[in-house]
Amino acid sequence: MRKHGKSIEETALSRRAREQRERILAAAQQCFVKYGFHAASMANIAEAAEMSAGLIYRYFPNKSAIVLAIIERQTEIELEDIRALSASTDFTEALIEAFVIWSKPTPDMRMMNAALFLETSAEATRDKQVAAAIHHADDLCFAEFLAWLTRPREEGGLGMTSALSERRSLVFLCIIEGLAVRAARDPKMDLDLLRSALAEVMPRLVAE
Repeated sequence: MRKHGKSIEETALSRRAREQRERILAAAQQCFVKYGFHAASMANIAEAAEMSAGLIYRYFPNKSAIVLAIIERQTEIELEDIRALSASTDFTEALIEAFVIWSKPTPDMRMMNAALFLETSAEATRDKQVAAAIHHADDLCFAEFLAWLTRPREEGGLGMTSALSERRSLVFLCIIEGLAVRAARDPKMDLDLLRSALAEVMPRLVAE
């Protein structure tokens, strides 16, 4: 039997492949955080994923391919989060929540661990493919922020001019990336202090 051009067996196989791929990426993220990109081996990833190294090679030819897939996966998540922003979003609390997750990552690893963010950034200085992937991800996120800031308020945006939204988008990205670095360097930061500090600048950033 075929469903929308695919047999039930093919659909089940595709779902299984996606699940296996996600399992590998989650395990790889854990290993990269624990050992670093270069110290982590495919054997480490296989052990964390509870599958054979041979099976992992069926999905990813090498460790670099896994890194690129993690960047792509994380970019999709970040774009979803930016699209979910609206004029009613409490950006201060959203950033506090992100900081907590970065400093104390959840098991599902939905948001990139702060240490992994630094590892990825460092790898970009050595690997041209990783650098290109990160630059592409930055361009996509910047464009998504622009779209949100320029969208009319009645449509969930902030109604800013193109020139203003371009400047504010850059500041937003700098703050988000800076907080990721702080989460790696100072995971026990006083959240009340951080909240009050952000509360001083966030109203200015979202004002026209």
